[in-house]
Amino acid sequence: MLIIAPIVAVALAGAYPADPGPGDDRPNVVVVLADDLGRGDLSCFGGSVAPTPNIDRMAREGVRFERFYVAAPICSASRCGLITGQFPARWRITSYLQTRAGNRACGQDDFLDPSAPSLPKMLKAAGYATAHIGKWHLGGGRDVVDPPKFAAYGYDVGLGTYESPEPPPDVTATDWIWSADDPVKRWERTGWMVDRTLDFLKDHADAPCFVNLWLDDPHTPWVPSADDMKIGPNGKAAGKGDTLERLAKVLTNLDRQVGRLLDAVRESKSKRPTLVVFLSDNGPLPTFARKRTTGLRGSKLSLYEGGIRMPFIAWGPGLAPAGVVDDSTVLASVDLLPSLCALCKTAPPEGYAGDGEDLSGALLGKPAKRSRPLFWEYGRNPTSFAYPKPPKDRSPSLGLWDGNWKILVDADGAGAQLFNLAADPAEAESLASGESERARSMKQRALDMRRSIVGPGPVPGDAR
Repeated sequence: MLIIAPIVAVALAGAYPADPGPGDDRPNVVVVLADDLGRGDLSCFGGSVAPTPNIDRMAREGVRFERFYVAAPICSASRCGLITGQFPARWRITSYLQTRAGNRACGQDDFLDPSAPSLPKMLKAAGYATAHIGKWHLGGGRDVVDPPKFAAYGYDVGLGTYESPEPPPDVTATDWIWSADDPVKRWERTGWMVDRTLDFLKDHADAPCFVNLWLDDPHTPWVPSADDMKIGPNGKAAGKGDTLERLAKVLTNLDRQVGRLLDAVRESKSKRPTLVVFLSDNGPLPTFARKRTTGLRGSKLSLYEGGIRMPFIAWGPGLAPAGVVDDSTVLASVDLLPSLCALCKTAPPEGYAGDGEDLSGALLGKPAKRSRPLFWEYGRNPTSFAYPKPPKDRSPSLGLWDGNWKILVDADGAGAQLFNLAADPAEAESLASGESERARSMKQRALDMRRSIVGPGPVPGDAR
């Protein structure tokens, strides 16, 4: 029986102390995380929804990854994997965080345990100024009124939105994703978040900075301007329908605001380099999914490629080389913690057990071969699952990737599907019957991985 154990990180040679003193050349790092954005939402990844000239330029001036995977096909779990460098199931987050009763029904905690490893906490200990700006969705909102504050995860500044412990009144005046009463309107939020990021970088120019700039575009409702706003009968602000035209306008604004961020970095007189990475938390909603995933099967809520294979760009003048398209490195969001720690010349604390690996060389334009498998668990019992409407996009709940092979299987061992992603990236045909021994082995590894995380004994919802 093979159980995939988390890797234990060791101290990096030459790691910086908390105060490195004169000559500190560690880079600023800004992680731009879009919400529900698919590969096909960006023209540099072959999309046609809207032109995205600023992000396209970012790709031309940096490293664009063709094989990047997030930790889950849904927001909270995906964000957990990014911040901890561990598969989110380890922290009892396998779906989206919601009400207390809903979380209990899903077998989830109400928030990310503040004892969990945290990238900002590690960088703060090494002397970085740290900020979270934008969507959080790792605790808070609805009736979860006492989640840990941002400081518990290592942030000096925390400016969340709805579904966070500390939403400022400028962007969330009520208990919904946005309100017409907010001083900052729905269509102004991305610009507001970029402004706060630039303010933070300016205010902490004497120290290296780490900023999570986690946008809530292009999550619905798509409200690109005041003319597109409508107040529904429940008094909440809503759109007039989520159409491709409205999505295109939202994407145009998102691209413009990312361009403002990049322009500010280009024009900065600081001698400290800045690395900006751009990615999405999960695939797009099933509406218009094929157009928004560049033909990949699945969407948000699915472990097929359209739900977890996302755009990723690493950009940094003087750091990342221009014009690199990396179609060989298999990079994952759980790799960002060890990779960014390495680039920031620090190390995770002794005993940190991560599921990712240091692929920092790939972020600097040197393709690397992945040595560790990837594992996904979406939902832990029937209450946990939301599905895409197209039945063929409703994936099993577990996934394991190793080499060019990917197995999907339900937690009770049923419904195994095996794909050779090198030959069939669209996952059109399962090879589980023709490759029966490989399918059997990979299925067992996926089930063993889940059992090693969940522990012995029956697990509610093993059969769904």
